[in-house]
Amino acid sequence: MREKLVCSTSSTSPIVDEIVIKDDEAKETETGKETKPDDFWNANVFDDANYVRWSEKTSKAKLQTVMVSTVKVCVVLGCLYLFICSISMLGDAFQVLAGKAAGDLFSNSSFLKNPITGLIIGMLVTALIQSSSTSISIVVTMVASGILEVQDTVYIVMGANIGTSVTNTIVSLTQSLDKQEFRRAFAGATIHDVFNLLSVLVFLPLEFVSGYLQALTKAIIDSFHIQGGADAPDMLKVITNPFVKSIVEINKTVITLVAQEVPLEKNSSMIKIWCETASGYINVTKLINETNVINGQNITTEVNVTELQKVSVGVRMCESPEDFLFANTGLSDVVAGVILLLMALIILCTCLIVMVKVLNSMMHGSVSRMVKKLINTNFRYPFGWVTGYLALLFGAGMTFVIQSSSVFTSILTPLVGIGVVQLKRMYPLTLGANLGTTTTSILAALASDPSRLQYSLQVSLIHLFFNLSGILVWYPIPFMRIPIAGAKFLGNTTAEYRWFAVLYVVSVFFVFPLVLLALSLANVWALISVIIVVAVIAIFVIVVNILQKRRPLWLPASMRTWEFLPLPMRSLQPYDTFMSKYLLCKCCCKGQTDDDVTSMTSSAVKKRDSASSSDVECCSDDVCDDGHLNPVFDMDNKETIDTHL
Repeated sequence: MREKLVCSTSSTSPIVDEIVIKDDEAKETETGKETKPDDFWNANVFDDANYVRWSEKTSKAKLQTVMVSTVKVCVVLGCLYLFICSISMLGDAFQVLAGKAAGDLFSNSSFLKNPITGLIIGMLVTALIQSSSTSISIVVTMVASGILEVQDTVYIVMGANIGTSVTNTIVSLTQSLDKQEFRRAFAGATIHDVFNLLSVLVFLPLEFVSGYLQALTKAIIDSFHIQGGADAPDMLKVITNPFVKSIVEINKTVITLVAQEVPLEKNSSMIKIWCETASGYINVTKLINETNVINGQNITTEVNVTELQKVSVGVRMCESPEDFLFANTGLSDVVAGVILLLMALIILCTCLIVMVKVLNSMMHGSVSRMVKKLINTNFRYPFGWVTGYLALLFGAGMTFVIQSSSVFTSILTPLVGIGVVQLKRMYPLTLGANLGTTTTSILAALASDPSRLQYSLQVSLIHLFFNLSGILVWYPIPFMRIPIAGAKFLGNTTAEYRWFAVLYVVSVFFVFPLVLLALSLANVWALISVIIVVAVIAIFVIVVNILQKRRPLWLPASMRTWEFLPLPMRSLQPYDTFMSKYLLCKCCCKGQTDDDVTSMTSSAVKKRDSASSSDVECCSDDVCDDGHLNPVFDMDNKETIDTHL
């Protein structure tokens, strides 16, 4: 509801004696019309009053439309291809920059046995190298070599599930120029984050207490005689490799060797050095313990054993640009990684902006309505519930085909931003992508060596059943679809405070995990204490929010709103002032300049003087006798709210 205005009945006084701001129940668009909060998510952004139907066009206009549409489709497909390649390059850049550091994080197997530490390590490593498949494959190798037990990998897999969602969240930042597009795009991206975080909050303590994921997957493997099979299909890489591998090729073996604490050569690099290798054998002497029975006693002695070990020997070094652009350039991994990261971001942002603009120009009138109806409409009653599950299966199938949940959700994110895909449809598609990426890892595990097949497959099944458990909790029952509400909250927040999006990405995926990791390394009880305090505060806030909304009379009068707290503890406005003034571009964060404010101030004064001269009197509420709402001017925030009906 809008708050009432206190109006003056004197023609010589200002119309508005008390300045008020309408609350969130009714917001204004640029056209001055009231828009309900739900309209931000379901807005028909493609309506065009100047759209001409096909039947009303001349032959020349029809031919021109066909030619222009063909060019636009080719541009969209080309941008989509480069966009997918740029995401792959982005992952390669992070691996070059942080691949060895990620391996170092995995190398200390002692503290990986701590559930919280394992979760954080899995999250950090996956966020750094931008690939859950790579991080999980490292875990599989460590399990097969005996460095880790399967029960320790459960929490690392949970962390990898959270870390892999950072890619599409970064992609959503490219739509920050348009407030409403950014609202929808950021919500569409973070719905993945919220789902994964909530699933971890539920199933990490459950797994710690019961070990159900490990027991379930072990029972499945023991029940079937599983044999190795063919490798997983690699359809996406077949398409993108010609472009990506002409830029850089990554030596992922380095990460695995660092994780296994194998000494590396001084000139070792995350970028591939040798383009041609040959197999060879070397004599390796190992010190082993040998037990012999002497005089009825077991005597253990150390003996040297020499055995042949198969190694790869470099034959031809890679050359630039014949093999790929970054081949043996003499640049360090840090310099090469930064350059590659900048290239990937430039290509990603350019392609995404062009693709969104072209799609916007193609979506008009009946075309936009047809596309949105095809994607977002549910089946008729009583089969409406089936639609979401079909979308979930579609997301799983598409992710299985392209072998990357990050790519699939990153493609959907800009479509959510421009309004083609609604948030309620993005949710099951994202859940399907979570399932699809696990089936790929299962097929990859089936192609592994028979000696480590059981371990690699069990880790993949843990990944599958963790995601499946999360879906069973957060999707079938409508009121349990909390990730949608959480994503909307984050979308609304970032629409008002653009800098919050960057703060969210840096904090959730890097700062908070690093702080928790430091606490866990310093003292386990310090980590537990911090987690308990945060949990108590979170529960208190949730309970009070629910009571304020549903049972306010149950609370003391002072706690029926959050105004009893200092402003910095209940609002981002003080931080927004700091960010806008000192750190960020004022026009980007505020959307208004001082000239705009001056212009709107003059406009408000003219409206006031005009109303005074015509002796317009206000009634006791916010509607004047002429049927219009009073213009409201907020002197503190310097913001004029257009209130014409």
